[in-house]
Amino acid sequence: MNAALLTYSPLDRQAFDALAAAHPAVLIPLEQTPDWVDFERALGRTPLGIWAYRDAAGTLVATASYVHVVRRFRESVVVVNGPVWFAERTPAAERLLLETVRRQFSDHPTVHPLYVRLQVATLQAPATGPIEHGWYEREIVVDLTPSEADLLKSFRPNARNSIRRAQRNGIEIRHIPREEWKQVFASELYPIMRETAERDGFQSFDSSYYETLLTVLGDHLRLLVAYRDGQPLSWLITTEYRGHAVYYFAGSTQAARTTFAPYLLLWEAFRTLKAAGNTACGLTGIESENYPSLANVTTFKRNFSKNVVVVPTTYDVPLDAGRYTAVAFLLAARRSGPAAARRTVGRLREAAGRVGARSRTSSET
Repeated sequence: MNAALLTYSPLDRQAFDALAAAHPAVLIPLEQTPDWVDFERALGRTPLGIWAYRDAAGTLVATASYVHVVRRFRESVVVVNGPVWFAERTPAAERLLLETVRRQFSDHPTVHPLYVRLQVATLQAPATGPIEHGWYEREIVVDLTPSEADLLKSFRPNARNSIRRAQRNGIEIRHIPREEWKQVFASELYPIMRETAERDGFQSFDSSYYETLLTVLGDHLRLLVAYRDGQPLSWLITTEYRGHAVYYFAGSTQAARTTFAPYLLLWEAFRTLKAAGNTACGLTGIESENYPSLANVTTFKRNFSKNVVVVPTTYDVPLDAGRYTAVAFLLAARRSGPAAARRTVGRLREAAGRVGARSRTSSET
């Protein structure tokens, strides 16, 4: 590369807030803020701070918040739902950022990751992979700026009918007071989360994860629950930051489906978020090439908007290309089954043996 690498410097909370205030039009995900850093730390994880990247003229290009992750076979640094771009995100600008990030963590004094994982709009070197995907690639975003009547009218007929059916079925929506969040979630809502995960085939976090989220990020959250005859049927947690809301977590029982409770619950969430000044609400991931398992939730979310937003795909920036390739092959083989894993391990050992034999021969001559 001919262009000079970007400069990078850490941002404390005061510097981050000043930077965000100076760029009110930039959409900054909550996951890329100091508050989320506090949440990661409360989970026992190791945040590496939020960093600002500037070009040779001192112009802000992007920011990124990093978390150090240690798993079997590999150590990585992950940017959750980022980086955030303040300059034009051209392929050339993105490659310069990727090369800078590779240099930054190759030279890092305290962590030695195999790769850095972040969202990349244009796949190009040094990005590759990823070993595994880490964030959804498409989402529905609902515009909250129309009047309530026009917003409701914009939904598909199925959503409007389902809202009315839930009302006729006696569904009651409650805004849980903040001081009751942890107790209500642990006793009433986490069992629904487990039921949802078992039914839809995904693995939920432990209850402590959601309880920590509610405790640390409470200033940015709302917790709404749909009840019938005093029994909780469905719940959701929304986030808010700088006028943008996200339908972040949700759970529902089978009874919720038959009574159409999730439709009325989400409608009440939209009304509340709009009244609080939010202009849009992201519904998080829908089905895409790398996430076919999201087909079920896609059907539900499409009822509320036709606005599909493409999110840059998560890729890896390897810091040790040879080892990264070996680990990627090994993990792919393990996912394919034990026999494939043994074959891959055998091939890697044979290759290592050949390299060793060549090294011994070279040293003997």
